[in-house]
Amino acid sequence: MQPTVAPPESVTWRIHLDRSMWVAGVRALMLQALHPIAMQGVWQRSDFRSDPTGRLLRTAHFVAVTTYGSPDEADALGARIRRVHRALTFTDPGTGRRHRADQHDLLVWVHCAEVCSYLETTRRAGLRLSEEDMDRYLDEQSRTAVYVGLSRDDVPRDLAGMRRYLATVRPTLRVTPEARKVVRFLLWPDLPERLAWAAPLKPLWFPVGAMAYTTLPDWARRAYGVLPETPGARAAATAGLRMLRSGLDRVPERYYNLLLDEATVRSAKDAERRLLEAGYRKRDTARALRSFARPGTRPQAIAAAPRPRSIVPEPTG
Repeated sequence: MQPTVAPPESVTWRIHLDRSMWVAGVRALMLQALHPIAMQGVWQRSDFRSDPTGRLLRTAHFVAVTTYGSPDEADALGARIRRVHRALTFTDPGTGRRHRADQHDLLVWVHCAEVCSYLETTRRAGLRLSEEDMDRYLDEQSRTAVYVGLSRDDVPRDLAGMRRYLATVRPTLRVTPEARKVVRFLLWPDLPERLAWAAPLKPLWFPVGAMAYTTLPDWARRAYGVLPETPGARAAATAGLRMLRSGLDRVPERYYNLLLDEATVRSAKDAERRLLEAGYRKRDTARALRSFARPGTRPQAIAAAPRPRSIVPEPTG
């Protein structure tokens, strides 16, 4: 059996282990909230309002397990997620219609909003990705969609397909009062008890949320209207992302892991052991999983300067 769901040489590995993914995860939640039906599912049937940070950490755990978890670990997590979603229903207050949390179109939207945000944010932060890399990433992530109950062909598997999907779904997206509240939560979330020690550092979170917000499509920011639109904001967000990524890359692994859920850290340690047993080697012990590669392979370049434009451009309609 392969040691990890995604191998270290995959594009998925390069993106998901990049430390700018913290901003990417917040952007994904802000983008997902634009779907009014999906937003009602979160608003009515999740604990987002009482524990927004926990929602972000659970998303991070899912990304971690479906990247460097074992296939068995990812299968078990996927089965648990599908079981929970099957049991959840909610009501669209506008139509009175009942919806299931595992409704096909909602699952597709959540998947696409996530992977678009991961691509957009990490590349804007300085991770070098060619169009071929991005096509490969979307194809690799079609396997992840299976864990939530979709098939690989239910989701776009290349950039062209993603652009077509976004153009199709755009007319259904809008800002609801609940979505605007979600964005405000994400800009200033409550800290979970396990991170109480970080309370004095909470003001440092706001720039993270603001960078996530600023990288949203122009039409979405105008619709949200939560932060003022200022000239040069997108360029400043790109510069800020690169600074944040550079700073986080300097944080030793043992301190960085304090930000993560304990189960996520255990999964990483187990992955390290399995990779070593499978013949992988670490080039840099300080970088832990990010430095794993097969013997003889050349290191990936990680610091090109991408143009500050949308990777998968959402229509501005």
